[in-house]
Amino acid sequence: MPEDLLQSAALPSLGSVPRPAEVPEKFWDAEAGTLRTEALLKSYRELERRLSQRAAPPAADAAPDEMLRFRQAMGIPEAPDGYSIASPHALCCADPEVNSQLHAAHFSNDQAQLVYELAAQRLLPLIAEAAAEFEADRQREKLAAHFGGDDRFKAMAAQISAWGRAKLPEPVYGALCSTAEGVLALERMMRTEEPGLARDGVTPPQESEAELRAMMRDPRYWRTREPDFVGRVTEGFRRMVGG
Repeated sequence: MPEDLLQSAALPSLGSVPRPAEVPEKFWDAEAGTLRTEALLKSYRELERRLSQRAAPPAADAAPDEMLRFRQAMGIPEAPDGYSIASPHALCCADPEVNSQLHAAHFSNDQAQLVYELAAQRLLPLIAEAAAEFEADRQREKLAAHFGGDDRFKAMAAQISAWGRAKLPEPVYGALCSTAEGVLALERMMRTEEPGLARDGVTPPQESEAELRAMMRDPRYWRTREPDFVGRVTEGFRRMVGG
């Protein structure tokens, strides 16, 4: 048997193992050709300590320099007026009181900006909807007062709506029926073009004598003498006497 078969192959020196490109030099033992595990663990523990310090704000009675370091690390301005807020809407401008509360809660500038943007996205549509409902109620109350009550307004509304849809272009009708003034304009146009329609169509409930006398005490009857209102009183008494 040849003697060279019994000799072990020459092993490469450990020192010749190259450092992997993804391993920083400070974590590589060039002589042993291995990772420096102690240095790696020490660096990891230090990183973990710093991250835990950033996650937990200092106590309220912490030293000013400690609080300043924390705010700088987290991107928190030194004072509430240091926030730089880009107003997402005219109704969501930066508010000093809100900024004070955000600052006390350790909000960064980006976090504070997000609060205002969420307010614009979520709250403004709700405010607009509530304002629209309030205005619609106010317009309905005005029309009910003009026609002498909700029941009379509902009866006339059916006539006015049917006439407006039949006689006017849809955009014009839609614009007029969206406000009390527009509805009254529709009523005037309807009476002018078809004066018998309001009487011969859906007839509103007739006023009693007590209601007519109450209407006569209304300033619209005795002071401003609004033609439609005065006409309703006159027509009411005419129906009562049958002439």
